[in-house]
Amino acid sequence: MSLKKAMIVVERGKKQEKIDVLFNPSEYSLDSQNTYSWQEIPGLAPIGQFVSSDSSTLTMELFFDTYEEGKDVRSHTKKIASLLDIDKDLHAPPSIKFVWGSLNFKGVVEKVNQRFTMFLDSGIPVRATLNVTFREVSSIVEQQRENSLQSADRTKQRTLKQGDELWMIASDEYEDPGNWRQIAKANHIDNPKRLKPGTRLIVPRLQ
Repeated sequence: MSLKKAMIVVERGKKQEKIDVLFNPSEYSLDSQNTYSWQEIPGLAPIGQFVSSDSSTLTMELFFDTYEEGKDVRSHTKKIASLLDIDKDLHAPPSIKFVWGSLNFKGVVEKVNQRFTMFLDSGIPVRATLNVTFREVSSIVEQQRENSLQSADRTKQRTLKQGDELWMIASDEYEDPGNWRQIAKANHIDNPKRLKPGTRLIVPRLQ
């Protein structure tokens, strides 16, 4: 029985694109953590106050080899590296799902490191290893969606966490990262790159 092939499902609004992985990863790592504020008190153990749950990350190595075909391996690797690019229609990187057996990780591509290790005489690379990091788009928001008060047709509030960006919140709340401008306008944000963790944001209902 052949092994099920892993794939990356790219979500661009209502459109989906599937990127097949040439070789399944030999292993992957899932990392999760909480953030605490620690207060030092003389004579006592530090007291920790819970701040937030950070989004989980999925990391793995993906192997690509086109030596037997004699083709440029970058025709495959660029499909994954390009998931870091800003989509001109969404004004944000696309959301993805990494699907392999029981693993179904939804988020965005956060980091890609490409290492080319074999070349044709012409210098064209035919073997590559990609170190890829995917970051989950807040699983807490998925739970909040079960609450009728968190539906997309009602105004809500969100507290910014470290690493949050408006397009990520728009993807969580509206399932469309391109709606980040709605949030920026509602909160009078002129520069979306200057967001302070702990700030309360209004997430307006969609008209």
